[in-house]
Amino acid sequence: MDDTTRRNYSSSSPWEPLVGYSRAVRVGNLVFVSGTTAFDEHGVLVGAGDAREQAMQCLRNIERALAQAGATMRDVVRTRMYVTDIALASEVGSAHAAFFSDIRPASTMVEIARLVDPTMLVEIEADAVVVIPVSNHT
Repeated sequence: MDDTTRRNYSSSSPWEPLVGYSRAVRVGNLVFVSGTTAFDEHGVLVGAGDAREQAMQCLRNIERALAQAGATMRDVVRTRMYVTDIALASEVGSAHAAFFSDIRPASTMVEIARLVDPTMLVEIEADAVVVIPVSNHT
């Protein structure tokens, strides 16, 4: 894939075509994962009332989207976490650390008024840079 190729990746969410977005977009070695919530592949919210479990599911969903785009969590350089109550910061941060304690991407967590569904407590975005091996031609 060269730097001019754009590929969109879907999670098959019914919201993607209605709103006009993709779960992830890859251009060259850059991968951008949209805001991701705690719904599983069957459309069921995981971790109702539990911010840590919702964050874990968000991150599992991000991991799946990255894999579709040929990336891994180790390629993530930036995350953004949106929480409906900043008092949940330690729970969400604990989930983030479970995936990123060794990787340590740049990260932001902010409190927002609400998410689309009132049962959602957290939404997470991720940006990744896939290191493309340089071939050594002699």
